Amino acid sequence: MNNNDMMEKEEIFSKVLRAGRRTYFFDVRATKAEDYYLTITESKKFTNDDGSYHYKKHKIYIYKEDFAEFKDILAEMTDYIIKEKGDEVISERHQKDFKKEYDNTPRVTEDELKTPESFTDIDFDDI
Repeated sequence: MNNNDMMEKEEIFSKVLRAGRRTYFFDVRATKAEDYYLTITESKKFTNDDGSYHYKKHKIYIYKEDFAEFKDILAEMTDYIIKEKGDEVISERHQKDFKKEYDNTPRVTEDELKTPESFTDIDFDDI
């Protein structure tokens, strides 16, 4: 078997799940003994201050001997979460007073934003 055959065989079957800033890659790969295993890669997009971006990747390997238990536990965990919390996403981002925190700056509530004291009097013509 030459190198080209190895390259083509590395990913036998692949699926991609795009989920916002995250992308999940599911890849069936072959061991040296020509058995198959699964890799799941999470790739998360981060934007740099200059507007460019980079990705961070995390990969897990799942082997045949663990498939049955892995599937059972994954199903149990996902069913538990849906049963306890429903399938609608509960997030701070959906609450009206959510303000993204940068570093350790104190969070400002919607009510504080409405008070005139929170504004500094600036005449933009003077700047």
